[in-house]
Amino acid sequence: MKLLYAEDEADMAEAVTDVLSCHKFIVDAVADGAEALEYALSGDYDGIILDLMLPRKSGLEVLRELREAGIAAPVLLLTAKSQVEDRIEGLDAGADDYLTKPFAMGELLARVRAMLRRGEAYTPDVLSFADLRLDRRRGELSSAAGTVGLTRLEYRMMEALLLSRGACISTEELLVKTWGYETETEQGAVWVYVSALRKRLAAAGSRVQIRARRGLGYSLEAPDA
Repeated sequence: MKLLYAEDEADMAEAVTDVLSCHKFIVDAVADGAEALEYALSGDYDGIILDLMLPRKSGLEVLRELREAGIAAPVLLLTAKSQVEDRIEGLDAGADDYLTKPFAMGELLARVRAMLRRGEAYTPDVLSFADLRLDRRRGELSSAAGTVGLTRLEYRMMEALLLSRGACISTEELLVKTWGYETETEQGAVWVYVSALRKRLAAAGSRVQIRARRGLGYSLEAPDA
């Protein structure tokens, strides 16, 4: 899943981005409110994390402009402020949740997952197809016959395939969902990772296969389902 994260404190931004990336999220990190607004208006994000005290535009200004523009992506606000009035103002402006600094990374992850679950496109912590299961918290792929771990990019691609629910997903879409919109990665990398995922499926003992459809892309299928 893809997140936009706006934070002007460099050390904090790096730490949070590393943690989110480690937990399989694609993260676009920006350092000021004007850039956050630009990214949010032009990108397709599953969730947005905004620090309130941003240069150029405050997080609250960004939030209000996003909601006025009809952007419905869930928003988590971060701030050092703890007054009830600030929380009320943020929530009234359209925020979905509020987290006060300093915070534990575990709590941030829990808040992000909860925020995404409340979004329009709810998806459970475990995705499934036929005998295949993807544990989204652990990044593990399993069937009744076994379990294997996935790398970050393998996880993103498998998640995209599972979310397509057996429908065909194009090479271009897989590229974007795995590496992000601004990637310079060649489309040939998709085939490389599809090949790697086929080996993971075999290692897990699953009967699910990744089928290549000429000119269309890839889909999951269970031949004996």
